[in-house]
Amino acid sequence: MIRFIAVGDVGPERLDVDSLFENVADHIRAADVAFMQLEMTLTERGSRVPQTKHTSRTHPDAAAAFRRAGFTHASWASNHSLDWGAEGFLDTVDALDRAGIVPLGAGRNIAQARQVRIVETNGVRIALLAYCSILPEAYWATVERPGVAPLRAFTVHEPIEPDQPGTPHRMHTFPHPGDLAAMVDDVARARDQADAVIVSMHWGIHFSYSELADYQRIAGHAAIDAGADLVIGHHAHILKGIEMYRGKAIFHSLGNFAIELPMDEEHASRPSFRHLLSLHPGWEPDIGGMFNFPPDSRKSIIVDCDVDAAGVSRVRFRPVWIDRMAVPTLLAPSDPRFAEVVDYLRGASDAAGLTTSFVVEGDQVFVVPA
Repeated sequence: MIRFIAVGDVGPERLDVDSLFENVADHIRAADVAFMQLEMTLTERGSRVPQTKHTSRTHPDAAAAFRRAGFTHASWASNHSLDWGAEGFLDTVDALDRAGIVPLGAGRNIAQARQVRIVETNGVRIALLAYCSILPEAYWATVERPGVAPLRAFTVHEPIEPDQPGTPHRMHTFPHPGDLAAMVDDVARARDQADAVIVSMHWGIHFSYSELADYQRIAGHAAIDAGADLVIGHHAHILKGIEMYRGKAIFHSLGNFAIELPMDEEHASRPSFRHLLSLHPGWEPDIGGMFNFPPDSRKSIIVDCDVDAAGVSRVRFRPVWIDRMAVPTLLAPSDPRFAEVVDYLRGASDAAGLTTSFVVEGDQVFVVPA
């Protein structure tokens, strides 16, 4: 049996990256396979590209700190992957490789970005894949260009009253047919090579409580129909609902985990940041703090499950709280914030119409069909 864990967004700004994981590293290192979503370019080279909204970077040595914290795999299929150009992108891939962390969903061309990554331990084989739907122009890989494995999506606006200009509309989203077909082919190919397939999706609507885009459900269901045993989503920077589909779990967003966003008066006044504040009522900048995200973003989880020859089982999570200096801490059941995280996920799942139940057993919360 393999113990697999997963966390959401990781992006350190500090020099002492190990200190960011001081309260959770023992738990992460206890897993056989540990996944994280990388949101920060690991480079000292490159130039910031014009199409990125906000970006930062950190030293490539951060990858070694991720490995010391226990992480074995990192998705680099992110809307920040090409923020510092191809040089920064490839430096990040190389830094992960040198540290002994397997990069997912990214490569020097589309074939590498879509490569099925197999890990075998304790006689069990897990296949991992990663995709990105949040894509600035030219961030996706092609035959000749480095980038990420794309799962692009389209948006269509339907007027509710077509004969009444200016009235509200409905919004529909759907996956790019070619990208969806490629993802399905990858999962089916991975299914033939492993006992379990785990798919990472960088997708969804950021900062908005419970709201899921149409394309997420389409793509998540398609992955499971093709043979995936677990889908883990991220990008929204807050927790989103958990869905059970055909007995398999889809975590629509794991939220933040160990990501820093320092703030000063100049940054807080930028129009782009003021727009983000408008997406989540009650969010105000914390000048001097290292975690400038909505209050709901303090709530996080570590996904934990068992994997054997029959697939993924005993899907559960541990509630986590992130402090104003961006340090995550596991919550004890006696801590009132433990129930706050569970209730938040239950509410987000219900609001999205997802049929999921949560069963608390000690310090773990099991995810089961309703």
